[in-house]
Amino acid sequence: MTVSATRTGVVHLAELTPQLAGAEMVAALVPPPQFADATFATYRADPAFPSQQEAKDLLQAFAGAAPAAKGGLFRRAKRPEIKPGVYLDGGFGVGKTHLLASIYHALPARRKYFGSFIEYTALVGALGYQNTVELFRGADLLCIDEFELDDPGDTMVMTRLLAELVTSGTRLAATSNTPPNALGEGRFAAQDFLREIHAMSASFQTIRIDGTDFRHRAVDGHAAVLSGAQYEAAIADAATSALVSDDAFGDLVSHLARVHPSRYIKLIDGLSVVGLRDVEPFTDQSAALRFVAFIDRVYDAELPIRAMGTSLDLVFPDEMLAGGYRKKYLRAISRLVASTLA
Repeated sequence: MTVSATRTGVVHLAELTPQLAGAEMVAALVPPPQFADATFATYRADPAFPSQQEAKDLLQAFAGAAPAAKGGLFRRAKRPEIKPGVYLDGGFGVGKTHLLASIYHALPARRKYFGSFIEYTALVGALGYQNTVELFRGADLLCIDEFELDDPGDTMVMTRLLAELVTSGTRLAATSNTPPNALGEGRFAAQDFLREIHAMSASFQTIRIDGTDFRHRAVDGHAAVLSGAQYEAAIADAATSALVSDDAFGDLVSHLARVHPSRYIKLIDGLSVVGLRDVEPFTDQSAALRFVAFIDRVYDAELPIRAMGTSLDLVFPDEMLAGGYRKKYLRAISRLVASTLA
């Protein structure tokens, strides 16, 4: 069952079984709607954090959007060595994805792709490794948002894939909350994969971006919580003119385990509002991580969330926030607060 963008009314995501073919996955490798028009000109660097303007200048040069420096009347200044990739390291909400999308739009390239880390690994799963290499071989640019290595399998796949693409001339741009030589720390036995991780990081010039969450909401602030009556009214009102979802939190979380994360974008296709009843804290980390991936897709699609029960910023217990996925959970909290207040 799929969702039509022209429908109105209420659907239950836990009853949907979205399908996504490899060709559709490739076609979706473009910046999400909120960054469809992102440019360097619209990136507002915070003067309180000089690294933001410095990053913008460096990335404009990387994308060929800034004029080259001149070295005199009859000679050119020697350009510094430029690595095949740039890696934007910084906290959530400092504009990394905006800058990544700006690179995508500014770089004059015939073949370029933009996707989240999970979208690329999902594509490998759908098409097979060698077919994915052939698909991207010769591409001018690969943009990878939220680069995270959560397990050894993903580490090996992505390091091999990027190494082959760099060799064939593809340029890389990535964002993450973790410096490339620290990928995998606290998540698995990273020492067993140091050679692969370091080989990958050698392809990137790391650019640090400091700052505070541009949404100006502290991560310990609370997401909006509706009473039962308020929730019913909000869903009913939205359903008169748009398609909205209405699911018990536990039902949706259980269903996410049966849907590959690459298909979450299809799960919310056509929706205008996401409704969650009876929200409660997670007790299982795998379920929590799947929910994080789901919220990433909801946030990229700029969908407001209406929820009742536990405040959504409190669904990740302290023991999870203290673990190796802390930054991933904090990013989700930031996005949940923004989405419930939208």
